[in-house]
Amino acid sequence: MKLVLGISGASGAPYAQRLLTHFQAMSAAVRPGVDIVLSRTAEQVWALECGGSPRDLGFPVYDGRDYTAPFASGSARYDAMLVLPASMSCIARIAHGISDDLLTRAADVMLKERRKLVLVPRETPYSTIHLENMLSVSRAGATLLPASPSFYTRAATIEQLLDTVLARVLDHLHVPHALLERWGEASVVAPPRGQGSGDPHDQEVEHGTSVVAGPRSGRSG
Repeated sequence: MKLVLGISGASGAPYAQRLLTHFQAMSAAVRPGVDIVLSRTAEQVWALECGGSPRDLGFPVYDGRDYTAPFASGSARYDAMLVLPASMSCIARIAHGISDDLLTRAADVMLKERRKLVLVPRETPYSTIHLENMLSVSRAGATLLPASPSFYTRAATIEQLLDTVLARVLDHLHVPHALLERWGEASVVAPPRGQGSGDPHDQEVEHGTSVVAGPRSGRSG
């Protein structure tokens, strides 16, 4: 698989950093070929949130004005593109077909070639303009996958919270992974209703026909 990873200047660089470290750890049989394209402010935000630079991780990196990059053309036949994180400015330009840098050009190529484009917005709150732009790119064929961590996995670290989003990203890119247990495969299941401990901290979270115990807060064992 040939993947373009666009990194914009939105807050959320740790998501991209974590994903790239997962790619480094994958076997060659499943690891996609990854080319990175940076927006004008991506490195500045990365340095602030992660330290260092995405260039330190050993993947090919293209600057936003380097139109010699192979994925600037649909003839290169890349399979998918992920923008992680995707700023509202980046999404707005993609929504309106404004290919004013390599990142937005690559996204435009994915849409016109009917290939997979996954955008991970990291913004709050959303304005009406933001929502309309996201609706436009969704109608054009992109997948909007907000950087919204889930909590039923009882993540104990920031990295584990990041993985709850990255697992969904990899699912939509059809990249095999084992970042977390899938729903229904959890090892900790709450007792049936009416048979709990009676402890008010033992919150239950319902999902379909399964019930998974929520975490205790401020308590040991």
